[in-house]
Amino acid sequence: MSYHDMSTRKTEEILSMLREIDGSPRMTQRELSARLGISLGKVNFLLRALIEKGLVKVSNFKQSQHKAAYLYHLTPHGIEEKTKITYHFLKRKIEEYEQLEEEIRRLTQEVHETGSELEVEDKFREL
Repeated sequence: MSYHDMSTRKTEEILSMLREIDGSPRMTQRELSARLGISLGKVNFLLRALIEKGLVKVSNFKQSQHKAAYLYHLTPHGIEEKTKITYHFLKRKIEEYEQLEEEIRRLTQEVHETGSELEVEDKFREL
């Protein structure tokens, strides 16, 4: 199954995780969980899947005298996949934006045709 076949939510979570790992390789799973707004268990599950697919590599490093920690970093394949996912995410968001623009144009036209422009302008100012 490719990332394009997955649910939008899961794809966005994976993209967010790849971006966070790329930007902060020493981040703990708990920190990833907090930053991404997903459970620690889900972070662990997604990380394991990304490691298994060869997108993320993990290695140990000493964080302090008594505590071992992990360093997560993207593999070359992970960087490539992150780029592909980002491209498709951006493409989808542009399409959504264009649809919203068209809907706004249509709604604005409806308002002008009904003659209730003042009410709508007041509502826009409140936003």
